[in-house]
Amino acid sequence: MNSKERELKRSEWLVAMAFVLALSAGLLAAGELQTIKLNPPDLKRGLPFMETLAVRASARVFSEKDLSLQDLSDLLWAADGMSRPAENKSTAPSAMNSHDIRIYVFMKAGAYLYDSPKHELLPVLAGDFRSQLMAARPPRPAAPAEPVPAAPAVPGTVTPPPAPPTTTAPASPPPPPPPQSMPPVQIVLVSDGDRFTRGFPERKFEWGALDAGIVSQNISLFCAATGLKTVPRALLDKVRIKELLKLSDAQVVFLNHPVGYAK
Repeated sequence: MNSKERELKRSEWLVAMAFVLALSAGLLAAGELQTIKLNPPDLKRGLPFMETLAVRASARVFSEKDLSLQDLSDLLWAADGMSRPAENKSTAPSAMNSHDIRIYVFMKAGAYLYDSPKHELLPVLAGDFRSQLMAARPPRPAAPAEPVPAAPAVPGTVTPPPAPPTTTAPASPPPPPPPQSMPPVQIVLVSDGDRFTRGFPERKFEWGALDAGIVSQNISLFCAATGLKTVPRALLDKVRIKELLKLSDAQVVFLNHPVGYAK
């Protein structure tokens, strides 16, 4: 084998090794998150329904302790789990039984999608993005200034015209306040309009908003009944969330539920 043939063989070997390394890197990146098989729901836990309504409240301070697998399993099943799988029915009704609500679960390790029929979490995105979900609060409008009573005119003097009102540029929205604590779980509710078999876009948006509200209430009531803490929030950075989750135009981000234990 001459030197030219040896160089060709070496080049082919290097290309093959580069391909293997790239393939291995891709497999490792995809394998950073694993599917989480959830526990069967505990249907005997929690307060009676009327007591649950009496203690339901919004919380904004959370322990950073991770949720147990059982608490996470029961939470997601209560949100929109399959309660009558033979009939394709879940704990939350949806327009035309479309099951349009997608439940994304952001945790320290990454983001997952809840697969209701299989009752498991599917990997979506590796990394901790929990702090990137909220949008900046819009500035509150300034209160109108109290009118200053004019001094009584003195006979024989000319009253000058009132000075024109001063205008100030509107303040830019302040950044969101730093969280007092980072809840272990951030749930994002997304309606997939493509799941509806009919209806104009405006109607699909309305149906999606209603369905998201029902799932949101399930989450709030489960947390109240079991001692977990949560609050429904709509002030979301929807552009960032759609970018992170690679959502389509038909998928609409509606609500967020941080969930954790009491601090």
